[in-house]
Amino acid sequence: MSRSLRRSLLGRNFLSLVDYSPEEFRYLIRLSMDYKLGRRSEEPLKGKTVALIFEKPSTRTRVSISVAINELGGYPLELPIKALQVSRGETLKDTALVLSRYVHAIAARVKKHETLIELARWADIPVINMLSDKFHPLQALADVMTMKEIFEDKKLKVAFVGDGGANTSHSLMLASALQGYHHVVACPPEYQPDPSVLDRAEEIASRTGGLIEVIEDPKKAVKQANVIYTDTWVSMGVPDAERRMEVFPPYQVNKTLVSLAERHVIVMHCQPWFLGQEITEEVAYGPHSVAFEQAENRLHTAKAVLRAIMVP
Repeated sequence: MSRSLRRSLLGRNFLSLVDYSPEEFRYLIRLSMDYKLGRRSEEPLKGKTVALIFEKPSTRTRVSISVAINELGGYPLELPIKALQVSRGETLKDTALVLSRYVHAIAARVKKHETLIELARWADIPVINMLSDKFHPLQALADVMTMKEIFEDKKLKVAFVGDGGANTSHSLMLASALQGYHHVVACPPEYQPDPSVLDRAEEIASRTGGLIEVIEDPKKAVKQANVIYTDTWVSMGVPDAERRMEVFPPYQVNKTLVSLAERHVIVMHCQPWFLGQEITEEVAYGPHSVAFEQAENRLHTAKAVLRAIMVP
């Protein structure tokens, strides 16, 4: 990795993949794989503290980033949102300014992406998105790492089936574009990706040799797909749960849908899943599923991001 590319990552926020280049993204994947192979045993975060702000429940993200910080020699300071003065009316500006004087980075799992933008606006330290309503970049990084472990450098067709406007869908679409993959989103017309995110993914794909499509038919989407990805239809806090349960059943990832894809297709899910809704139990725990490999890789990709943006 060139010195200029290293400098481009140092001190950066990790709010989404929108502003990351293909070269930067590929470097983070390589660094993640190095950590998984145990090639890096130093403690680059020794003496550094990362504030972890949680506005929403978490298992994989909470544990993976906490363990990553600890194994890199740092201290994860967990801060439930209800324990902070911001829950009683203190501004995000003041929260960011104060934390910047105590810790070396802020990672936040929030309800609204605007919260992260406001924190990053005022913080003098890097801000990491552990999940927002619009993006989930740490997940997408682990997703692509998992794909590359299995398929190496093969140009893939990735089919996302479900809510095209979900945070996971947005980040995976951007990640596929950065990798030059053929990415198809199969979703109901009223649950398509955010136009601005779609435009950015198409722009990136035009430079990497990728292709982005949004269609309605899940059967068409998975034809010749190497990867089928799905996520919950009803994320935490959505106001239209009943409507979603009406329109999404045709988008269930089940044995029949999987049979239409490539023979060695992998099925991905960021979890937690709702068995019998977006995915059936036989597929979730079946031979095509790599959901737990994805979950494991969250540890290694967290290390890569922390190392890249916090350590010269």
